[in-house]
Amino acid sequence: MLFVFWIYPNFLFLLHFSKYYLARPKIIKSNTITLSPVTKVSNTHQMTSTKYIFVTGGVTSSLGKGIISASLGKLLQARGFSVTIQKLDPYINVDPGTLNPYEHGECYVTDDGAETDLDLGHYERFLNEPTSQANNVTTGRIYYNVIKKEREGEFLGKTVQVVPHITDEIKESIYRLGNTEKYDFVITEVGGCVGDIESLPFIEAMRQARFELGPTNAINIHLTLVPYLAAAGELKTKPTQHSVKQLLEAGVQPDILVCRSEHKLSADLRKKIALFCNVPVNCVIEAQDADTIYDVPLLMRKEKLDERVLARMKFSYKKEPGLEHWKNFLGKLKNPVNEVNITVVGKYVELQDAYKSISEAFVHAGAENECKVKVKWLSSESVTPDNATKQLEGVDGLLVAPGFGERGIEGKIEAIKIARESGIPFFGICLGMQCASIEFARNVLGHKDANSKEMAEKLKHPIIDIMEDQKNITEMGGTMRLGAYDCNIQKGTKAYNVYGQTKIQERHRHRYEFNDAYLKDFEDNGMIASGRNPKTNLVEIIELKDHRWFVGVQFHPELKSTVLNPHPLFVKFVKAALSYKKDNLSENNN
Repeated sequence: MLFVFWIYPNFLFLLHFSKYYLARPKIIKSNTITLSPVTKVSNTHQMTSTKYIFVTGGVTSSLGKGIISASLGKLLQARGFSVTIQKLDPYINVDPGTLNPYEHGECYVTDDGAETDLDLGHYERFLNEPTSQANNVTTGRIYYNVIKKEREGEFLGKTVQVVPHITDEIKESIYRLGNTEKYDFVITEVGGCVGDIESLPFIEAMRQARFELGPTNAINIHLTLVPYLAAAGELKTKPTQHSVKQLLEAGVQPDILVCRSEHKLSADLRKKIALFCNVPVNCVIEAQDADTIYDVPLLMRKEKLDERVLARMKFSYKKEPGLEHWKNFLGKLKNPVNEVNITVVGKYVELQDAYKSISEAFVHAGAENECKVKVKWLSSESVTPDNATKQLEGVDGLLVAPGFGERGIEGKIEAIKIARESGIPFFGICLGMQCASIEFARNVLGHKDANSKEMAEKLKHPIIDIMEDQKNITEMGGTMRLGAYDCNIQKGTKAYNVYGQTKIQERHRHRYEFNDAYLKDFEDNGMIASGRNPKTNLVEIIELKDHRWFVGVQFHPELKSTVLNPHPLFVKFVKAALSYKKDNLSENNN
């Protein structure tokens, strides 16, 4: 009888244990790296040796998650690893293509025609590697995909919920880069702040992914603020503690803390943060304010961020990071031997992030010319026929920036007229190129009512017309001429002198084009089409033959400028501005 009382409950325990043991996921080994089991993941996710790094932020936005992600990616890349970075954005827009630049900064465009967040520009500028549609995912895109699947019957009548369907779709977007391209590291920046309602599905998906992949295959780097209170004369750690607490409430323990601060973190302060945030003290990384974003990779190297990541992920070092080219770039950037003043006339100059890629392209081109480029941002609405000459006094170069809509167009045209007539080096991008065409038609060809169909539907002289394949489009998002297109360049032109070749490829984002009906009149009067698309014959580049530097491009060259490869159009434009300045100084001295 006693035996029966003993064996029955223990038999139940043994039966339960055997079911658990037989059903539990097995550890999979790949080479020398132990990979944890992947469970409840989409059918397309295959086990790979790709490591996943999630970068989150707390306390406040604009702490620099994108720059930290790009800097870490640069350090890992410099060690010989293949790296890509993606951005998860919590807003409900399907992509940033329909957002006002004042709302979200510039809309960055990739080679494959994706309209993405401006942080992808930082990723490309640092890594010198192209990104794609897969590198930017929004809440809107996630819900759009899930609803589309539900409508198509993919869920077989199940109730569609945030967990698991939305979180599975997010994870699918995260894993896709590792599965298709076989990167060593996929760095995923989670937009917004921990604790924001709209970020919760992304944080939950990150929690699940870390569980599925295991602690050596997926880690979290959490960026927080350590503010300095002048009245108390000390740095305060409480915001960081509260931010980590919110992350813990979501089920995520950060592996590394990057602490943004105006002042250095003392050893005692690091110990305090480590103690109350449950991280090793050597994983409390200082991110002090830098003179330029391009200092950050070297500052993170000094803090050994890359070493901490590799140690947490049990990854052996391939080599020490080779950053000589980066250091050379910084040396030229910080020690210029010349200086030029370039005015950028645009519609969204109150928010410089609206022209972020242009701003950074000038940094790259300036360093290449060992020249400091001082940019004056001028609102096109403030330029009139009465003040245009005064507004452009002392300018060594004029860039007319991209944009959409009628507002500020006449100011751009007036500024271009001054540059054309006075010999100031001019560079027009997209709408800037179109405005240069309108100005030439009005003031050289004599078509006083010349304009773009974008600004006025009924025109006698539509110098800029809507593209044929855009005429019947009604939806706004993702429907423009987007992405990389070929361009054939005419030899003996300024464009050929810039590129040194006859075939190039550049990125586009527009609906309107130069009207070919006016091209012969333009070329007969000195403005030529030096670059054209080989398939559509679309005019891609215009230039004045008798001007020292007057070039307009329909595409967006700023999107392809990187630290390692400054865009040649910006490099030559800055060089032309330098030459113009020197000639002016020489004339004044004589």
